[in-house]
Amino acid sequence: MSNLEVDSIETVCGDFVSGDVPGSVVEILEPREVPLGGPRAFTVLRTLPQRARSLVGAWCFVDSYGPVPADHAGTMTVPPHPHTGLQTVTWLYAGEIEHRDSVGSRALIEPGQVNLMTAGAGIQHSEVSTAAATELHGAQLWIALPDRSRHVDPFFESFTPQPVTLGDATLRVFIGTLAGASSPVSAFTGLVGAQIDLPAGGRVEVPVDPTFEHALVVDRGTPRLQGVTVPTTRLGVVPAGAATLHIEAGDEPLRALLIGGEPLGEQIVMWWNFVGRSHDEIVAFREQWQSEVIAGSTTSGRFGEVADYPGAPLPAPELPNIRLQPRG
Repeated sequence: MSNLEVDSIETVCGDFVSGDVPGSVVEILEPREVPLGGPRAFTVLRTLPQRARSLVGAWCFVDSYGPVPADHAGTMTVPPHPHTGLQTVTWLYAGEIEHRDSVGSRALIEPGQVNLMTAGAGIQHSEVSTAAATELHGAQLWIALPDRSRHVDPFFESFTPQPVTLGDATLRVFIGTLAGASSPVSAFTGLVGAQIDLPAGGRVEVPVDPTFEHALVVDRGTPRLQGVTVPTTRLGVVPAGAATLHIEAGDEPLRALLIGGEPLGEQIVMWWNFVGRSHDEIVAFREQWQSEVIAGSTTSGRFGEVADYPGAPLPAPELPNIRLQPRG
């Protein structure tokens, strides 16, 4: 997806709440509405990044959307746009999206299937909902690549995890390892990502790596995480140190994404669809996109070409009149 507002992160402070689990503290982050995709903007709820927090492990971006009716093909229309220095994770609860990219991938993204695109040195892609999508509901997340890996050649992967049972919960592990289940998709730092479903009143204790930070992206229900209530659409963050995550559903069934990872340990500069390490590097990425793709000077540069896309790529917005500062 096109990330149109990373350069203007609002001042949203997280609330730190002590939980019933001894020694536990959960940070609650509120979402904000953000339009995506150019003239036919599609509104999402963004919980990461914020001024209060830029990263959970290497996860640097969380957008949630839907459920919204998809009354025509292309309800979500995100034209070709660039990425650098990151991986995109697309996860659907309902709907169908066609993905195209400049390494030649063309895939239908369906519910329960992770689609992971490693941008590395540079890629462009489009995402458009299909005529089969009568409803759209899902999330897109980004993972910042560590400095040692952020210039790898771009590639695309897809995987459908099998559900596993833990306590009252059903887990679908789409990256990393959790509860004895593993995903084969590529990770460049220690990471975990899974959908977790609990029936109303259900509970689960999830053994986790205590060196990881973790977060719960709540799609449906009002769970308690480490004894702290995390309202629907919020992000509940547990700092490193917890060896077990205690999750309880309320009066409604819970559906959420559990993400986590080892702290990245690096500062990043994130603007529009680029992750870099300095203001000057972001400026260079933007100039390359505008000259190579928007002005059409080459199809063999950093970002390549999305073949047969029926429309123009997205031009980059203007940079702010200040130097972009590293966060992390």
